[in-house]
Amino acid sequence: MSIPAVGDSAPAIALPDESGTIHRLADRRGSWTVVYFYPADDTPGCTTEACQFGDHLAALDAEAAAVWGISPDGAASHAAFRQKFGLRFTLLSDEDHAVAEQYGAWTLKKNYGREYMGIQRSTFLVDPEGRIAHVWPRVTADGHAAEVLAVLSDLRRGAGT
Repeated sequence: MSIPAVGDSAPAIALPDESGTIHRLADRRGSWTVVYFYPADDTPGCTTEACQFGDHLAALDAEAAAVWGISPDGAASHAAFRQKFGLRFTLLSDEDHAVAEQYGAWTLKKNYGREYMGIQRSTFLVDPEGRIAHVWPRVTADGHAAEVLAVLSDLRRGAGT
């Protein structure tokens, strides 16, 4: 599936967190949401990215934005990851990668000559109307959260929201 473009309606999300609570993107109407896809809990790049989102969480909250991290990991893995690193934002399980596919984040990857399907680290900023406001199709974990915060701040100032 192709990656949603700026201005597109954000594909629906209805996924469980580590406690089984279903989070629906439609319920976030009226608010900004950072939706980021990452390959696996407690791996070096994913930990860097998650901890940096955690470090910027107060500033993101001040911009009225929630952060949702999505990976194919299950509830137990998310619970352990959150506890180990003190993460205070939502982690969602997309075990069948159906949502990742809708966002173009489930892709063919190549590593050491081996091809396989997996998560492409990517981020989508969803505006209060449920539209894609910004896309980062390929993310470098280190420094990404600060970049998201800067773009969100600029968009909010420009849109007056």
